[in-house]
Amino acid sequence: MSTPFPAHVRVYRSRSGEAAVRSWCERELAACPGMRPLPRIVADGRGTRVHVLGGGGGVPVLVLPGAGLGAATLTGAARLLARDRTVILADLPGQPGLSSPLRPLGGRAAAYGAWLDALLPQVTDRPVVLLGHALGAAAVLSSPPSPLVDRLLLVNPAGLAAPARDPGRLRATCAWRLRPGEDTSARLIGAWGGPAGPGPLAEWMTLVGRHCRADTVPGLLRGEEFRDWRGTPVTVATGARDRVVSPALLRGAARRLLDTGVHEVADAGHLVLHEAPEQVRELLRRGGG
Repeated sequence: MSTPFPAHVRVYRSRSGEAAVRSWCERELAACPGMRPLPRIVADGRGTRVHVLGGGGGVPVLVLPGAGLGAATLTGAARLLARDRTVILADLPGQPGLSSPLRPLGGRAAAYGAWLDALLPQVTDRPVVLLGHALGAAAVLSSPPSPLVDRLLLVNPAGLAAPARDPGRLRATCAWRLRPGEDTSARLIGAWGGPAGPGPLAEWMTLVGRHCRADTVPGLLRGEEFRDWRGTPVTVATGARDRVVSPALLRGAARRLLDTGVHEVADAGHLVLHEAPEQVRELLRRGGG
């Protein structure tokens, strides 16, 4: 059943800004050897761009990025994961990237859950691992269980626990929104517990800060949004330095809601897929496929 957005806003402030962000994404994806785009998909009424990187014979993985982090920022992780399995990257609608620019203003988790449910049968005909980062994990938790899902890997997941209140992160976010640039982007990444400093991710966040409307950190999922994933193997992981959803914040919720513990990724913050892709690869391999 379709779950229409009660209200929406365009993620981009201008057409030229949208073009700049999309151009960056296209360039990064095109530079990844073997990466191929699927024809444009409409899932639950939302235009969606999906890219596939063929790989080893393990269970394929569908990767859903976090808020503000398009699939094009994950090509490095995709290349590593593809040593074991095919990697499917999907841009979430309403987030910077190549999918629909319309962002839900209300009922966001339910809308993303319905979108993912409609997307799955269009990108795979056999079970996959659902790997959700941050907002991508909240989309997974809000989608109905499916025979097309082999297991879940939730990395720095939103929705299980309310984000930590961190004055330093708030200051870094405000500075980035007011003056988006390489320095403020690097400080913001550092405030997430990530690798502060110049680089492609800081370049991306500068583009997002200049051309995209601000988004909020996803909060706690409501009971009616959280779907019953009991019976599906699930792994929860977060960075030891994550200043958004720390291991301490997640442990109780993961045990209570998903009957699992929390894998703590050493020397990583809120961007485990970017900072520690080798450890993500190992977590996928431990799942048995």
